[in-house]
Amino acid sequence: MAEAADFQGTSASPARRWLRRAGALLTGAPLLAGLLQLPAAAPAQAASSDPVSVSLDSLSPSAPTDGDTLTVSGTVTNTGKQPVTHAHVGLRVGPSLTSRSAIDSVARNSDDVQSAADTDAGDKYEEKFDRLAPGVAEHFSISVPVDKLDLGEDGVYELGVALSGQTPAQGWDQVLGIRRTFLPWQPSDAGTKTKTTFLWPLLSTVHMTAKTGAGDLQTPEFLDDELADELAPGGRLGQMVELGKDLDVTWVIDPDLLASVDAMAGGTYRIQGADGTSTPGSREHQAAAKQWLAALQKAVAGKEVVALPFADPDLASLAHNGTSVTGSLSHLKDATDVAATTVKTVLHVTPSTDFAWPVNGAVDRSIMKVATSAGADRVIARSDSLQETAGLPYTPSAARPVGGGTTVVVADTRLSTAFQGDLTKAGSATLAVQRFLAQSLALNAQTDTQRSIVVAPQRLPTASQAQAMAAAAKALEGGTWSQAQDLTATSKDKPDPGATTRVPSASAYPSSLRRQELPRTAFEQIARTQDKLDNFQVILTDQSRVVTPFGRAIDREMSTSWRGHARAAESYRGGVEAWLDELADQVKLIDKSETKLSGRSATIPVTVQNNLVQPVGHLVLRLESTMPTRLEIGGKAYSEQRVEVSGGHSQSVKFTTSANANGRVTVIARLYTEDGRPYGQAVTFDVKVTEVTPTVMLVIGGGVLLLVLAGFRMYTQRKRAAARQPEDDGPGTAAGNPDEPGNPGAPGDRLPQESDSAPGAEDPEQPSDPAPDTAPESTDPSGTGERVDR
Repeated sequence: MAEAADFQGTSASPARRWLRRAGALLTGAPLLAGLLQLPAAAPAQAASSDPVSVSLDSLSPSAPTDGDTLTVSGTVTNTGKQPVTHAHVGLRVGPSLTSRSAIDSVARNSDDVQSAADTDAGDKYEEKFDRLAPGVAEHFSISVPVDKLDLGEDGVYELGVALSGQTPAQGWDQVLGIRRTFLPWQPSDAGTKTKTTFLWPLLSTVHMTAKTGAGDLQTPEFLDDELADELAPGGRLGQMVELGKDLDVTWVIDPDLLASVDAMAGGTYRIQGADGTSTPGSREHQAAAKQWLAALQKAVAGKEVVALPFADPDLASLAHNGTSVTGSLSHLKDATDVAATTVKTVLHVTPSTDFAWPVNGAVDRSIMKVATSAGADRVIARSDSLQETAGLPYTPSAARPVGGGTTVVVADTRLSTAFQGDLTKAGSATLAVQRFLAQSLALNAQTDTQRSIVVAPQRLPTASQAQAMAAAAKALEGGTWSQAQDLTATSKDKPDPGATTRVPSASAYPSSLRRQELPRTAFEQIARTQDKLDNFQVILTDQSRVVTPFGRAIDREMSTSWRGHARAAESYRGGVEAWLDELADQVKLIDKSETKLSGRSATIPVTVQNNLVQPVGHLVLRLESTMPTRLEIGGKAYSEQRVEVSGGHSQSVKFTTSANANGRVTVIARLYTEDGRPYGQAVTFDVKVTEVTPTVMLVIGGGVLLLVLAGFRMYTQRKRAAARQPEDDGPGTAAGNPDEPGNPGAPGDRLPQESDSAPGAEDPEQPSDPAPDTAPESTDPSGTGERVDR
């Protein structure tokens, strides 16, 4: 047969193509009569057994034009128990598929040998095998000029790869295995091209904990090192950046991913261990994180970037289970506010934060209300959620105004779900790409009116899924029926007046998705953790060291990535709350044992300990007597003092007390924030009052006075006796004078002198001396820092 006269890459007019094909059919009729045949009608048993499996591993080009040569390769495997002889693999072109549902039907029955008859391309374009042994796989590759496929008008065609042969049980030629796919045929530019927005999601699971190091660097701690594997050149995120940099797509990014990679790349980081310890991350992984960020910065330059709220919060869970918990919606607002700052800081581009993206694009009225509460006025939904009710014969444009200044951007379900499932095998990936292109072309052919369509694939595509997505997007960009457009432009396009704008009720939300939502108890725990954080941060001099890591960790507790991982989500929430409790407990009161208080007044010290690295303040220490009629503190039932403690230090605060009666009194010490909220655990201890009464003091004072007077009288009497003694002895009796040096005098006759006092003896207490306030130090056991000042 003569080859096509047109040069490869040029487009022929429809009339010229018809004349050329007609001429080829007339001149080659005798030859084609022998080549064209219908699949032989095989017995039901042979058809149902499908003894040969056909895998179509590659098809190039995915969307051929005039002059192209189509190359199909793959493998055939004898899955039966008998050998296959006279086997040959050939291409079969099926009828044109005129609707999107017809494409779905073929995809569901792609290996059915009993489906509609196809046209064989002829034995010139087939590969033969003398014998296929059981369990043996054979590779094939067939190339055929598309002009020989006898494609008719523009549209989507079935393309089958069939293996025919004989078995010992059936000794005639029959189709033993087939694999059907789709061949989009639009050789020249379509009169109207669909404006296609392809979202390129760059998201991950939660990786960072709330823990940071105590030093100035605040070394971050990760749950695991799985993020490093994703960032590697062959990893999921590495592939997303490498493939996406050459595509005209809209990047949809979770700022938490950027923050996590930036933390890994910026310095040392640590990996949480199962035993509570942590180990440093490797330098190789830090280098990989830096390289990935650098590649991403180049990839998004000049492209539209949409930033989701930080950590991609689960809007449906929040709408269905969280709005009744006080404060839950405020977390969404915080996550939205920090999103733009994070993306701009890390990627040096200004993102759009106007879009909300519920999981799987499933919306209801409550989800719409929550999604727009944080400022997003455009919500990405999916057509299987916002279903058409007007019976339109075509797929309408994506933008749908739903009132209140909110626009729902409806992604096409068939195109958005084309790359789900296991695409690690080449055959599965090839079929996914061809089906996507077929649906796109069929959609464009529905009407001559130009429309805007959105493709919103799964949030976390695998590396193999990303490769299939990139292949489809690349083929679409090089095709003749579609043109790329960013998401913001699509959301502003003129809406189709016949498209539905009715948002479904909550009862229409899929039960399969509802079972994966975060429960109400999760939001209650989040609220409890936030309340503890609010109480803790007010005492800190540098709140950012705690507010930032814990605020972002609380955002991560609401992440969509926890769907299907309920236990892991619960463990993460518990870990965040436990770590906050541990930090808050570093500022506490030292326990005290029983204190003995003697006298009418004394001071009682209470010690505040701060084991944090930063100073704390804005605290009030209250000491309260449970029996103020027996023991008053500061002249009343309780007394308060402001407290400021340096990092890593303790401080004793002294309270003045006064006793009114003897007995044991329980005293309560507790810290409060300046706004009156209790902080930490109270310390309770007993004070044993042994007051000295005024009567006892009077008796003691009287006894001391009598002793003093008696001593003075004795001294006076002895002085007088000493004065009279010289007169009794007469003059000249100096030897008998006791004042003379060297005269010992009579025993017991010396007057008391100051030198008679023992060295170091104390002076006698005078009545005017004040009585001591307290008794000597108690010898009872005391807690750390325990002391009563007297």
